[in-house]
Amino acid sequence: STSCLVGGGGGVADHSLYSLTDSSDCSPEDEEASPEPPLTPLQKLTADMCKDEKTIKELIIGRRVGFYKVRGEIGYGTFSRVKLAFHALTRDKVALKILDRMRLDAQAQRLLSREINSMEALQHPNIIRLYEVVETPSRLYLVLEYAGGGDLHNRICSEGKLCDNTSKVTFAQVLSAIKYMVGYYIIHRDLKAENVLFTTTGAVKVADFGFSTRVSNRNLLFRDESYLGPPVDVWAMGVLLFFMVTGTMPFRAETMGKLRRCIIEGNYTLPPWVPGPCQRLIRGILKPAPAERYAIDQMLGCDWLLPVEFPWSLVPPEPTNALQRLLDSERSSSVEAELHEEVRSSLQELGFTSEHLQNNQLTDSRSPVTGVYRILLHRSQKRRGCDCPPVVRGMVRDPKREGLRAYRGLRHTSKFCVLS
Repeated sequence: STSCLVGGGGGVADHSLYSLTDSSDCSPEDEEASPEPPLTPLQKLTADMCKDEKTIKELIIGRRVGFYKVRGEIGYGTFSRVKLAFHALTRDKVALKILDRMRLDAQAQRLLSREINSMEALQHPNIIRLYEVVETPSRLYLVLEYAGGGDLHNRICSEGKLCDNTSKVTFAQVLSAIKYMVGYYIIHRDLKAENVLFTTTGAVKVADFGFSTRVSNRNLLFRDESYLGPPVDVWAMGVLLFFMVTGTMPFRAETMGKLRRCIIEGNYTLPPWVPGPCQRLIRGILKPAPAERYAIDQMLGCDWLLPVEFPWSLVPPEPTNALQRLLDSERSSSVEAELHEEVRSSLQELGFTSEHLQNNQLTDSRSPVTGVYRILLHRSQKRRGCDCPPVVRGMVRDPKREGLRAYRGLRHTSKFCVLS
């Protein structure tokens, strides 16, 4: 069968990379054959990628990469740049992270491999998703979820510090992502305002896993001065929270030496107008000694975050008995089956056959079938509210102002004090 152009920016790959085009897609029609049924969207696209001059030119110059139409640049990094793109079949927007393979030394290649492995393992409402990886001889493309609402750093720099409720909702979502990552023994190691993105609906997405790494289960159990696990991300969240509620960084100095001393000594000043519960959370996080810092669950259960209510459970409730466990299992299986059937139906409408799905197990990120599947799956999950941001239902009184006894009574009778 005829080879097809599927790359971008100077890359040509044989059609086995996509395994989607049969010999009839790229060969002349048999004049004596009976009338063929209308082409499916997939058949039309693969035929264009083989025969249409405009499509082939776009593939050669990088205006198309695989099944994605590339548009303008939306960001850049040391080894990469990020462009907006559209999937030619689903029409969904994606972010295309482009890396020049010639510029990647051994260290950069190791980091890239970790980034892909980390993102493959993580599927959470507050973590940017990896849909697909497209390779050409000169470039490598990570097809990522497109957030579309800018990043936390630019928002604060242009609009100033966040109000208390917005800080709660934003921080709680970052914390939710970090808790999930710890469950997979993954540490982000580059958590900062530039890597906290917003969707157009206000949900928060932790992005850029280029410095992420996995730690062993054993390392997660030890808390000492040489510990390089979750306390690294915990510390970063303390800096992030300080930046959210004040609009400034906690540690500032004229020289790098003085800045280092400020950080080591934990020398910073909280403005008095920061709410008491938030001040206590920041002080609990920004402890110089890693072993003394708040753990993730301590942060989740702090007074300041009590009014935040997620549209999903952070921790599945423990089933009370075998019957409850069975019912929960059946309910979960039912939802998953419904999602799977919805996505399968969408794939069939686009022209993907049972053979396509059998040949692609939907786990290989370097398969375009996986890319389409993950985009459609995420779309279905979003329709069911999986990307909805949490809300603040009320407020919790500060025990230093109201009295510890009254506060404990409030906590005992109700989780939230709902405002009328």
